[in-house]
Amino acid sequence: MWATHGYPSYPALFSLSSLSFLVLVNPSQGQLVVPSAGQLNGTWQYSGCYVDVGRTINAASTTSDTMTLEKCIEFCDDQDFAYAGAEYHDECYCGNELATGADEVEDSTECSTECSGNSTEACGGPDRLTLFFNPYNTGPEPNLGIANWTHIGCYSEGTRGRALTFGAGLSSTQMNAANCTAACRAAGYILAGTEYGAECYCGNTVANGAAPAEDGCDMTCNANKSEVCGGPNRLNVYDFNMKYIIPTDVSSTITATSTPTVSTSIITSATTSGSGTPAVTGFPEGWSDQGCWQDGPNGRIMPTYQAPDDPELTLQKCAQVCFSNGYKISGAEYYTQCFCSNAIYNGGEASNDTTQCSTPCGGDNQVMCGGPGYLSIYSDGTPEVFKAPTPPRQVLNGSWTYQGCWEDNVNDKRTLFWALMFPGTMTPEQCLGTCSSFGYAAAGLEYGDECYCGDPIDVDASGATSRPETECNVVCAGDASAICGGGARLSLYYWTGDKPLYVFSYPQGNDSGTYSNLVGGVVTPLMTMQSITGKVTFLEKWGTGAANSTGAYELDLSQLDNFDAAWRTMHLKTDVFCSAGLILPDKAARQLTVGGWSLDSTYGIRLYTPDGSDGIDGTNDWEENVAELKLQRGRWYPSAMVMANGSILVVGGEIGSNDKPEPTLEILPQVGPVLYMDWLERTDPNNLYPFLTVLPGGGIFVAYWNEARILDEVTFDTIKTLPNMPGAVNDDLGGRTYPLEGTAVLLPQFAPYTDPLGILLCGGSTNGHEALDNCVSTYPEAENPTWTLERMPSKRVLTCMAPLPDGTYLIANGAHEGVAGFGLADDPNFNAVLYDPFKPIGSRMSIMANTTVARLYHSEAITLLDGRVLITGSDPQDGKHPQEIRVEVFTPPYLYSDKPRPSFTVENKDWTYGESVTLELGAPPTGTIQVSLLGAVSSTHGNSMGARTLFPEVSCAGTTCTVIAPPRVHIAPAGWYQLFVVQDGIPAVGTFVRIGGDPGMLGNWPGGDDFTRPGM
Repeated sequence: MWATHGYPSYPALFSLSSLSFLVLVNPSQGQLVVPSAGQLNGTWQYSGCYVDVGRTINAASTTSDTMTLEKCIEFCDDQDFAYAGAEYHDECYCGNELATGADEVEDSTECSTECSGNSTEACGGPDRLTLFFNPYNTGPEPNLGIANWTHIGCYSEGTRGRALTFGAGLSSTQMNAANCTAACRAAGYILAGTEYGAECYCGNTVANGAAPAEDGCDMTCNANKSEVCGGPNRLNVYDFNMKYIIPTDVSSTITATSTPTVSTSIITSATTSGSGTPAVTGFPEGWSDQGCWQDGPNGRIMPTYQAPDDPELTLQKCAQVCFSNGYKISGAEYYTQCFCSNAIYNGGEASNDTTQCSTPCGGDNQVMCGGPGYLSIYSDGTPEVFKAPTPPRQVLNGSWTYQGCWEDNVNDKRTLFWALMFPGTMTPEQCLGTCSSFGYAAAGLEYGDECYCGDPIDVDASGATSRPETECNVVCAGDASAICGGGARLSLYYWTGDKPLYVFSYPQGNDSGTYSNLVGGVVTPLMTMQSITGKVTFLEKWGTGAANSTGAYELDLSQLDNFDAAWRTMHLKTDVFCSAGLILPDKAARQLTVGGWSLDSTYGIRLYTPDGSDGIDGTNDWEENVAELKLQRGRWYPSAMVMANGSILVVGGEIGSNDKPEPTLEILPQVGPVLYMDWLERTDPNNLYPFLTVLPGGGIFVAYWNEARILDEVTFDTIKTLPNMPGAVNDDLGGRTYPLEGTAVLLPQFAPYTDPLGILLCGGSTNGHEALDNCVSTYPEAENPTWTLERMPSKRVLTCMAPLPDGTYLIANGAHEGVAGFGLADDPNFNAVLYDPFKPIGSRMSIMANTTVARLYHSEAITLLDGRVLITGSDPQDGKHPQEIRVEVFTPPYLYSDKPRPSFTVENKDWTYGESVTLELGAPPTGTIQVSLLGAVSSTHGNSMGARTLFPEVSCAGTTCTVIAPPRVHIAPAGWYQLFVVQDGIPAVGTFVRIGGDPGMLGNWPGGDDFTRPGM
């Protein structure tokens, strides 16, 4: 409705038959008259002589040397104005409302100037109007047909600033309500206001003392003369989806201005209903009159659906429209408007004053279709009424508790980071339930359909403050009984459930571990692996790296005090940039890389046979000859895995740097052609460096992007597709593999290995560069595997994770935002996190020590035999952070324990499955003894290929312990493992052992004079 019309209330039709003429006394001209009712077509009637207060009506005007009252009325009638007024011989004015203070004069002879075109008619006088009124003309009106926008009235400009504070910048030639509302919605506002025919303003609340105005919204829009666009210091205000809650101290129903009195005969129906409207038929069966209801003041009482305006509206038509659309309540308002709903909202009440419903229906002027701010309501039975919206104090059975109305966007920064949109559906339960499902303990609802997730600490850090409840005034899009924030205001809730969503531990001092510098570096590695000799291989992007680089170096950990002796220079022939790496199960534990950056390097197969010992350099180097040995397909960013049969599986990648996908698998040594995988092509480029592992049940698990599946180990057909893994709370497509780079490990397996194998993936990102702050885990061989989500203490992409000898995992390196690639991530994450799988879900994370070295793209973390974690690399090429050559170690807290550290020796380092192996402890045990086996790894881009954690059966008698080797290849794929004795959680210095031999006979591969074959 347009609540600013100054029309009189007429409960029935006017009868003008008795109004033939009126006589005005004019001393000089005799009697001056106005036209008869017949001359006025039975719709216009004389209202009297009125004071012109600066312009009593001013929506349109004209002058003419031949002005008559009929001509003036015709001019205004053609534009559908309700008022016409002639003034001072030749002036004519039109409008739809009378200005404040415009009253009829007692002496009608003050309108005594003859019309310039008819000397017998009175055309007003000096500052006097001969005024006529037509109750059936609406004139230019606010646009009531804009989808999702409701006109809520004429408002004054603010007394301390703009009523709506954002200027939309819309061209004056484009000004109409549809364009203004579109501009405001695009700018994120829920209120739009048109002013002075040519101006558009936006906001989320009516500000600065602005208030509903009784008049002044009478200027036509520059781009549409059939509608009004405010006036001088007046705005026609529109509300998006009725999200704005009008403050309770401001009435939304505007009292009419002074209106002319008319002597008329009033025709009333002989049979009337309780609301003063005639009893009628033609309603849906069972529908009945519910009376006259005030629409507001707390917002629309029937906000569910508004039908298009109907100039021929009747009460029956409105009811039938609602019934046909599945609603059981209809409400007719202000001539042509029809609203439908299944309940009455916002505390709507039937009015005791039925004369408020006093506007004739557009299609039946014998009955009333509501009034300004009032609805004539019909329904199927007594309508259900919901109270005015309020923020619920407790949500989801008390798991969430309301904290009040809080600021958002302080200093243009969100109070809570994670943003979701639930257009048209949001409820407090929907928002809060979503936030808690991702482990967030703070949630805010804003603008009716926006949901934000975070933690209470985020609120404290943002600088946001609590605000008056009246500033949270927008109804939830999916629950008209609840408030969901306001403009830049959050209805804030904190988790208060019986069980915390997460518990982070904060160890202090050495209990949080330490970072320290290990040795001066010579290279920025993108791949590291510890050899069975104890030395560490560093590989970098040779050919695209430093000009003097040879691409490969070896670090002797026994020579850290002698820089020159610590480093040995080695050599590559092609670029290993973004290749895959493995330690092979042959008896020399050769190191393998496959794929690379471009051209021949993408086909590259490179082998290194570790040699030398502590303090003694080896002489072997990397071997490669692409003319004799190469992949079937060039691959950039592939993954590799030793299969249960001992062959090497190479998966995926792209044909070159940022090029087309290579959606295939191939086997080394070469067996058959490559195999096409549709799921690799479909998910490119977010599936690079997929995570691979042999499963105890005999399949191959592969995780890529946000998907996972199990492949048959012989045919490579998919035998099980897992549900998609959760990503970000606001993005189901957040992923874990390059370039969305997270990391993955296998959870510990314990003898007798009857429990299912768990997979843990941590960190990652979205395509919007929002790093993930969670880990997800699953047991893929379960009958119906699901994903369990756990919050991490902070967001992390470019994540690395190193299995530790005690069965825990160190999470390190990375950034708080971005994705993998040069210059694509920022805000380094300096903090280490310890993940303890032996604690309950939700309390496994401990916040450990910080480093001062940014470890971004191309950083690594591997566990050394001494129990520390080697931290290397970082090659962001972002102009902010260096290409990092510094080499650090993280020392876990178990190496700071006051308890004695065990030691051991083992003679047998080549185990068969199920074999009993004897260990000798260096001293009698003083606590619980365990043995752990960590798969030998090659680490790059967060993917530690070969990683596995096993706790075999062990028993001790004195200092002699017997370990039972894992029973079969699917529990422990053939290969090399770091063996640790662990006493009360403290590991001894480990050694490498081989389990399962070399079933694929890789030790006799490849042929040719350019390669060393160590044997099986």
